Amino acid sequence: MDLIETCVGSERLYEGRILNLRRDSVKLPDGRIRQREVVEHDPAVVIVAENDNGELLLIEQFRYPIAEAILEFPAGIVERGEDYEEAAVRELQEETGWKPGSLELVAEVFASPGFTTELFVIFYATALTQNKLPEDDDEFIVPRFYTRAEVERLLKEGAIVDGKTLLGIYWWLRKKDTR
Repeated sequence: MDLIETCVGSERLYEGRILNLRRDSVKLPDGRIRQREVVEHDPAVVIVAENDNGELLLIEQFRYPIAEAILEFPAGIVERGEDYEEAAVRELQEETGWKPGSLELVAEVFASPGFTTELFVIFYATALTQNKLPEDDDEFIVPRFYTRAEVERLLKEGAIVDGKTLLGIYWWLRKKDTR
């Protein structure tokens, strides 16, 4: 069966600083026409950073849409003309003050492909050295390293609710177990 939906019309509903919203009319494989709302979002990088002691770097940051301060990996939008690795190094330095000596691509995953184009490019960063870049003036972030036992406790308590962070943590735990 052909699964392709074909765009037959598009309407821009909103244009913003970090996202755009459009409504597309699509022709389904069986010929019917339906509406799809699409949030257009630039790609973002996510950094799973581990220090020389085997500790994982997480940040605490207030997230307005859910009205809660949460633990998550350093992450940020890739700027125009910037490659993914450059963005990962920059974001890690801005948000935590640490620069990776080594960067390994872990995965490229879509945040929620049912409604958004946002792509997360996840990197594993090691050989960290202190090297702070100026942070964004609207971000208030507390970085901290966590031992494996602390990370496992946070998981057990349900203290980590960010999807990209959970994915990265489970990847990291699996990597540690297969060494």
